[in-house]
This record gives sequence, structure tokens and C-alpha cells, in this order.
Amino acid sequence: MLLGMLMFALNDTMGKWLVASYGLGQVVLLRSLAALVILVPIVWVVGFPAIAKAERPWMQLARVVCSTAEVFCFYYAVMYLPLADVMTYWLAAPIYVAALSPLLLGDTVGWRRWTAIAIGFVGVVITLEPSAAMFTAPALISIIGSGAFAFMMISGRFLRATPDSTLVFFQVGGAGLAGLAFAPFDWAPVQSGFDLSLLALLGIVAMSAHMLVNRALKISDAATVAPLQYTLLLWAVLFGWMFFGDVPRLSMVIGAALIVASGLFIFVREQMLKKREEVLPAFPE
Repeated sequence: MLLGMLMFALNDTMGKWLVASYGLGQVVLLRSLAALVILVPIVWVVGFPAIAKAERPWMQLARVVCSTAEVFCFYYAVMYLPLADVMTYWLAAPIYVAALSPLLLGDTVGWRRWTAIAIGFVGVVITLEPSAAMFTAPALISIIGSGAFAFMMISGRFLRATPDSTLVFFQVGGAGLAGLAFAPFDWAPVQSGFDLSLLALLGIVAMSAHMLVNRALKISDAATVAPLQYTLLLWAVLFGWMFFGDVPRLSMVIGAALIVASGLFIFVREQMLKKREEVLPAFPE
């Protein structure tokens, strides 16, 4: 999950750079085509008939719709907002996941982890500095996108029997079809070989990020790995300063400290519980 978040941060940074010069549909389309070039040989080994017989087709379709919406929402938001601000909105996703995982996934979340998650949410609020700016169109679309991202994480647990390559193939294919539909309306000629290489690398990095996150969700409970998404904020601050000249605010530093602390506590707590269960499986949290 930690490596997946780094890949997402790189993907998001390149995406923000590219949507400043190219159409949203164009970026999503070329990103998807580049990913498919790498992904199709992998899927070929798995077998396309296995993809056609994937479990729970309606859940697969819902996941594709949400993953496509999440991509478009993010790239729209970073056209108007700083990278760190948009990523902070996405940090609400673990809150949704943790709240729904006991009901939908049967995960056990004790009061200590709930407290840590609440502290993380306070950190997100501090970072956002709530104001009227939160209710602009880019901010609202960011909230919608983070909700779609949370559903992707939860649905991954329902689709545990589906190979990671199949899940990512559906995600990339869905985004590519949506990009193909919108690209003709805002297409811009590629200005340089450097931009072309970034467009290609964007798809490869995004595919790697999705596969890493999917694998993390399959081998651990959602309440444990989801809070590790908070590391996105650290990468957002670093990359925002390096590539866009964004200087972190004091509220960003304080909020980031709370968010990272909560994520680390949840991880350590989960490891402690697993060690106890090895000795006494029925040990209550």
C-alpha cells in the first residue's frame, strides 16, 4: 500500500503537469492506451476467457464506473487546485472505508483504531482550513472523486477471487473508453517528445499503483491498509514544492503530522493484535 501510494503520487503529479497543456479526455485516453500496451500481454497469459467469466459482473461494472469517475474527478480538480489540496480531499477515502468495512466486509475495528482514524480526520480538516472555498466546483468534485475511490477499495475486497491483472484491465479499459468519448472535444497536438513520454509513463505508473493497492487490500483487512493512504499527503507536499513551487502552510504541516501519526498507530496496533491472536485466537480487541 505504501509503494502504491508513491506510484499514485507520481501519477498525480505528472497528470497535473499534463492537464495544464492537454485536454482532460486526451490525457485519460493516452494514459489508458499506454497502460494497455503493458497490460495486454499480462492478461494474455491469464487468458481472456477468464476475464469474460469474471466473478460478480455487476460489481465489476460498478467498480469500473467508480474508477473512471475517480480518474476524471481528480484530473479536473488538479486543473484548478494545488496538488496537496486535492490529495487531502482524497484522504477522506480511508474514513469512508473504515466506517463501512465492519458492515460490508465483516472486519473488526476496535475503539483504539477508531480513535486513531478520528484523529486522522481532524488532521485532514486542519489541513483543509475549512472555508467557503471548500464549496467550489473543483472542491465538490474532489469529494465525489474521493468517495468513488473509497468504493473502489471496498469493492476490491468483494472481488478477492478476481486476479489483480483482470481488475486493472477493467479499470484501464473503462477509463480508456471514457477518454475516447471526450478526447475529440478537447484534443491538442502533442508539443514535444518529453510530453509524449510523460503521457506514456503516466499510464504505466497508474497501472502499477492500482495493482499494488489491489494486492494490499486482498492480503490485509481494509481498516489496516486504508489509513496508509495518508502518506499521499507527504508526497503531495514534497512534489508540490519540487514541481509547482507550492510552499506548505503551517496548517498543512500540523495536519500532516496528525494524519501520519494516526496511520502509523493503526498499523502498529494491527500488528500487535495479530501477534496476540497467534497465542489466543479469541482475544478481544
